[in-house]
Amino acid sequence: MPWSRIISGIVAIALALVAVLLGGWYFTIMLAVVVFLGQQEYFDLVRTRGILPAAKTTIFLSQVLLVTCTLDSNLVDAVMPIAGTFICFYLLFQPKMATIADVSASIMGLFYVGYLPSYWVRLRAIGSTTVSNLPLGGYWPASWTDILEERNFASIPQGFKITVLTFLCIWAADIGAYTIGKFFGKTRLSDISPKKTVEGAVFGISASLAVALAGAYYLHLPKFLLTGIILGLLIGLASLLGDLTESMLKRDAGVKDSGQLIPGHGGILDRTDSYIFTAPLVYYFVTLILPLLGQ
Repeated sequence: MPWSRIISGIVAIALALVAVLLGGWYFTIMLAVVVFLGQQEYFDLVRTRGILPAAKTTIFLSQVLLVTCTLDSNLVDAVMPIAGTFICFYLLFQPKMATIADVSASIMGLFYVGYLPSYWVRLRAIGSTTVSNLPLGGYWPASWTDILEERNFASIPQGFKITVLTFLCIWAADIGAYTIGKFFGKTRLSDISPKKTVEGAVFGISASLAVALAGAYYLHLPKFLLTGIILGLLIGLASLLGDLTESMLKRDAGVKDSGQLIPGHGGILDRTDSYIFTAPLVYYFVTLILPLLGQ
């Protein structure tokens, strides 16, 4: 593995962990930058097919979604259809008549690289308001033992714990699938991504499952065995689905990478594709299913 890939990966992980720890607007700003860059890459892919999306409008409305989500997450589901309607109105009054592809690609950009990532803000915000000790809704532990010792877990924002566990599961799935697929993979998983193998996919999902089980036990989540299994499978499968979806977009556009921003990794979408479908599933599992398991 090239050193540029290793070093840039370590830097990205460090920045992500600091942003997750801080939470509040700090986390939103970090995510807003990722969404902004990711949507630019997405619309570059779209344009290779001769499609003319409402790129600037969609990027702006996606930022509005993230801000709204931080202010009041309950309003995001109302803002999303309004934003989609505004995009349609914008395209309707362009000098050149928009096509079905123009409208569809714009709405897909809003949903895929704007709305779905906004669930990371919702997930990190769970239980964070009461423990905020920094301006802008941020959190910083008084001592590192606050987040490393089990006796202090009750005082740590649940959103922080679940977000970090989700990140660890995604990393385990990505590293496991890449390593096993590269050295032991023989059975092609899909024509969408020829390098992905069944062996790599199975090991990646298994790695996610193992980390989720360990995390559920360590964090004392309700019925940790069942919780860990469900969470691990959800994250592992969603991570794989996100990877294949982005590969499909790149294959249709005829490019190898979505961009060249990150040395050794390609673009932002290449590095974050595993996260896009994961956050909504984990969020609703934690807010809807987990309370039922705790009864």
